Amino acid sequence: MQYRIDGDSLPVVKVALNPGETVSCEAGAMCWMDDGIEMVTEGGGLGKMFGRMMTKENAFMNHYTATKGGEIAFASKMPGSIRAVEVTPGNPIVIQKGAFLASFGNIDSRVFFQKKVGTGFFGGEGFLMREYSGQGLVFLEIDGSAHEYELKPGEKKIIDTGYLAAMSGSCSMDVVTVKGIKNVLFGGEGLFNTEVTGPGRVIIQSMPIASLAMTLASYIPTGK
Repeated sequence: MQYRIDGDSLPVVKVALNPGETVSCEAGAMCWMDDGIEMVTEGGGLGKMFGRMMTKENAFMNHYTATKGGEIAFASKMPGSIRAVEVTPGNPIVIQKGAFLASFGNIDSRVFFQKKVGTGFFGGEGFLMREYSGQGLVFLEIDGSAHEYELKPGEKKIIDTGYLAAMSGSCSMDVVTVKGIKNVLFGGEGLFNTEVTGPGRVIIQSMPIASLAMTLASYIPTGK
């Protein structure tokens, strides 16, 4: 398998499959493909289907297998970027809801639960993230541009809610409150931030869809 990412701010990942190779994606994510690539749709059981629905993903997965060499393409839903993340045994990746685009190899996924309940309710991530493990590649759909950091053990990154796209499974995540009543009321950053602690990699996105939607909504007339 080989791949390349084209399209600048409207990216497409083009995956070249050898005979017998398979790439998987959410139902409806495929854009185009060559003749000789066959699709099989599976739910993977009620548990996995329900887990994907909890994180606002499609309940079904499509698996595309090449009977002969060919190319298949997957596009980002919004302007942004695509990142390929290698997953190895013992080194999973935890991603924000809606960030999964496609995967190649022996990849499994599950709902990622934080130990601290507050993280799920107030952090914007937490209960709505997924962990991908196994051996292979996971293609991520990033809102806006992607900015990557490698955190050392104990090193922290404070991230505004929604801007965390992905983190290594070795990282931990918590919620911290914005200090100072004036900062909360007039700072425009809300009441909570997400705190990620290393070791591991963090991928931050510059334009979360939710923030973009709020910005656009302010320009939409509300009536007379």
